[in-house]
This record gives sequence, structure tokens and C-alpha cells, in this order.
Amino acid sequence: MFKLSDAIDFRRSVIGATLIVSPLFQFIATLVDPGTWGDDREAVSYGDNPAMAQLQSVLYHWSWVLLPLAVIGLMHLTRRRGVVLGHIGGVFAALGFINASALLMGDPVEWWLGLNHPPDQAEKLFNEMFDLPGVVFGFQLPWLFLGPIGMILVVIALTRAGFVHWWVPVVGSAVWILPNVTGYGPLSLVWGGGNLLVLGYLGLRVLRMGNAEWAAHYPSAEPGVTTPDSYANTTA
Repeated sequence: MFKLSDAIDFRRSVIGATLIVSPLFQFIATLVDPGTWGDDREAVSYGDNPAMAQLQSVLYHWSWVLLPLAVIGLMHLTRRRGVVLGHIGGVFAALGFINASALLMGDPVEWWLGLNHPPDQAEKLFNEMFDLPGVVFGFQLPWLFLGPIGMILVVIALTRAGFVHWWVPVVGSAVWILPNVTGYGPLSLVWGGGNLLVLGYLGLRVLRMGNAEWAAHYPSAEPGVTTPDSYANTTA
């Protein structure tokens, strides 16, 4: 695993590991997030435990930076079936979660406002900043819609490609959509755990499939024939 001189082995290993690390970071972030257990107003909960607030921001950030890399790697498995869905979903998911990571820069702002203003005023000031059209249309909406929709399309494409079973897009749809319509609190751990289940399963599948099976998804130089050796020296 992770052999730098082997394009197939290294890229497969990185993609598989990233699919496990990304949701694990997100789950831990939810676990240590002061808002999960305390006041659902972040201007208040972040001030109650600034150290944990900063830790959860960093963990969410790296979770959502790593995920687009893994999703782009999964598109390799849709070279024959689910191609269109894989392409659309991969692009949507990558753009969505990159924007989600950028929004985390609002956390220290909300923490500072909570320290220097009463909770209601802090929330009002924060909302005035984050309700600006550039923030809403440039960051919030892409994350809210492109991220979950993209992930759902990717796992549907993987199902069509025969890589995963039907339960993966069903569970994935629930854990990527329901957090946007439910409250902020301990219930978030359910969605974080479901995300870890789905993405962790994909990661283990990738790590266990081996280099030969991964290489078999490359197109063959000979019509109708695909072999690992035909692309042993290629780049993904």
C-alpha cells in the first residue's frame, strides 16, 4: 500500500484511506462540537468551550477538503457503467464540499462576536454578514445543494457500475439530506455515524479490491479486452 512508485497502488490506497479518514474526522468534529451538547446558538456554545470549538472547525475543514479528492477518485470506478451520473455527481460533490470548507471561516467570527456582544446581538451581526448575496450564492447554496446531490449521484453511479449494493445510496441519501432539515444537537451524531458507515464502507471496498481489480477499470488498448498489465505503467 501507498507505494509512491506504483501509480495504481498509491492512488487506490490514498482514495480508500481518504474515504475512511474524511467521515471519521466529521464524526469526531460532531462529537466535540460544543453546539452538539450545549446551546444551539454557536455564538454562545463556542464561547463556553473555545478550545473544542476550534478543534471541531479544524476537523470539519479537513474532512470536507479530503472528501472531494476521494470522490474524484471514485469516478474511476464508473468508466463503463454509470458514467454520466458519476461525472455529474463527482463535479457537484467536489464543488459543494469545497464551499462547505470555506464557510468554516465563519466559526471564529461567530465565537468573537459571542465574546464581545450579547447572544441576540451577536447572532444578528453574524447573520448580517453571512446573509450577503455573495456569501449566500457563492458559498452557502453550492454547499447546501451541490454537495448532497453530488454524493447521492455518485453512489447511484457506483451501484449501476456494480461496485456497491442498493442500500448504499438509500442510507447515503438519508444521512446527506436529513441534517439540513433537522435541528442542531445530539441527533447530529446519527447523521455523522451514518456518513461514516457509508463512506467507510466505500473506503474498505477500495482498499480490499486490490491493484489488479482497480486496474481492470482502465480502458484497454485492445478493443474488448482489459487487463491490469495493459495499464501497469499508466497514470489514472
